[in-house]
Amino acid sequence: VPKGSCFGVIGLNGSGKSTFLQLLAGILEPTSGTIETRGKISAIFELGSGFNPDFTGRENIAFYSRLVGVPASQVLEAEKAIVQFAEIGDFIDRPLSTYSSGMIARLGFATRAFLDFDILILDEVLSVGDAYFQRKCFRMLEDIRKAGKTIIFVSHSVNQVLEICDRAMLLHEGELLL
Repeated sequence: VPKGSCFGVIGLNGSGKSTFLQLLAGILEPTSGTIETRGKISAIFELGSGFNPDFTGRENIAFYSRLVGVPASQVLEAEKAIVQFAEIGDFIDRPLSTYSSGMIARLGFATRAFLDFDILILDEVLSVGDAYFQRKCFRMLEDIRKAGKTIIFVSHSVNQVLEICDRAMLLHEGELLL
């Protein structure tokens, strides 16, 4: 996948999309063959992954930022951008367990998108939430591409893949069809 592009992955449930992404991210090891990535990876595999439901949104931003190596001196600046983009209002200071799935998706996307990475992996995260936030995320993804970063985008929506991806692959039962 060329640097600065958006690569789509599409397929039915159980086709191997999430497994493929976990292989790319280094979470799983291939049973054969090799996978080569160049650069720092940021990934969202499911709503709230990497977050603690007992922490507030703000505490989760700080926790996740430190977890992925953001220097303490940069966490507050990143937090401002994340809070502004997520648009969850006063909920930012409430426990994540009180959030709707859409609010968790907003915070998760914003947290990953505003931290340092070369490759952003998104596993069906834009299927949750309202159309306004999806449009906002698509604009952000375009900015990410223009900055020379690579996006791997998984969706069940052919329209989303057609809209934002340069190229895509179709998986079926673990096999590459197209």
